[in-house]
Parts: sequence; structure tokens; C-alpha cells
Amino acid sequence: MSEQRNEVSSELLADTADAEQVVAEVAHTSSDRGRRKVREGLVVSDKMDKTVVVAVEDRIKHRLYGKVMTQTTKLKVHDEENSAGIGDRVVVMETRPLSATKRWRLVKIVEKAK
Repeated sequence: MSEQRNEVSSELLADTADAEQVVAEVAHTSSDRGRRKVREGLVVSDKMDKTVVVAVEDRIKHRLYGKVMTQTTKLKVHDEENSAGIGDRVVVMETRPLSATKRWRLVKIVEKAK
């Protein structure tokens, strides 16, 4: 399990330049509607119709002890074409509430799972 996680992490680090460029392009085009949050993550579930669950990792520093920790947040993301699958690296953008728990939409699939 940890070997698989490390392998995925190393792949993510290798392609961060592409993802950062996509995030910058998306943020630039959305400026006319105001600032919307843009995140990158891995699809962990695609069992729902037109919805995928994306795990977004955020590195935070503990305010007292200074340890850098990884915090994972699962977002329910609207995928109109059902194009994303498990293991895909995607870029998502904040949007209006689409359901009780869905407030993000799929912008682009950066890398398909192998």
C-alpha cells in the first residue's frame, strides 16, 4: 500500500509543471466571474453518475510544533461526461452548489491513470 502511494507521489511530483500551468490558465480565464478556488487532486471514486470523488492533498505546518503534515480533503466533483476514472489526476474549480455536498466541477483531466 505504501509503495503504491509513494509511486503515485513521485509521478505527481514529475508532472507538477503541467498542472501548475493548467491551474494558472484556469484562474486567468475565470477572472471575469471573480476568484474561484482551483485545486488539483486524484480521483478516488467514480461510482456515482456525473460525480467523482477527488482527494486533494494540502501540506500544512503545525502552528506550535512546526511539523509539516499532509492533510487530505475529499471533494465531490461534478463530471458531466463521466470521463474521469479512478487514479486520474484532475484539476477542479469551485462553483455554485450543485447538490447538498457537491460544490466543485471538473475542469481538466491532467493525466489518465495507467
